[in-house]
Amino acid sequence: MKRRSCLAAAAAAVVLAACGKKDETSSTSAAAPGAASVPVSLEKIASDAKGFNVGSTMSTRVVYVFFDPQCPHCAALWEAAKPLKPQARFVWIPVGLLGEKSFSQGAAILAAPDPVAAMEQNEASVREHTGGISAVNMSDAQIAPVKANTQLFTQFGFGGVPTIVGKHAVSGELVTIDGAIATQGLAQRLGLVAPATATPGAGS
Repeated sequence: MKRRSCLAAAAAAVVLAACGKKDETSSTSAAAPGAASVPVSLEKIASDAKGFNVGSTMSTRVVYVFFDPQCPHCAALWEAAKPLKPQARFVWIPVGLLGEKSFSQGAAILAAPDPVAAMEQNEASVREHTGGISAVNMSDAQIAPVKANTQLFTQFGFGGVPTIVGKHAVSGELVTIDGAIATQGLAQRLGLVAPATATPGAGS
């Protein structure tokens, strides 16, 4: 099996050039060219990034997912993570790596009355190759958080989306996963209990 991710080209303004495949045995994200200027920190993500919650809102287990609204591998991970929602709170953080449309769609998801429903609609559209949700007339103020998320993503030196960051539920160690991953593998990497019947997701 291969873990798939959308790989970002490194530049001051991050632009996604292509999608690639990564070996599923790798446990860390591929760094963009140039050293990370900020060490990966759950505390910094919690304080600086803006996302929306999915899953158990009262859970002390928090998993952060950087995603691009145009990325098909992020759409696959969205499905793969669903069976794990009772065990953790997933915070989905939109970034803009695939162009201006990614920024406006990310802003539209964050600004929606129900971000989870908007994300569901967007990811279904991406899987169907119909371009995601309509996101017109988004203001600079609405787009600003997505730009800030993208800057943080770049500062961490992450090289592709989706990028998953959390703590192992048993060991407490920082876990960073670069690329989409099937439900069973995602549960194992995060120290969660894999459901008996899991959504195959990416990498199956």
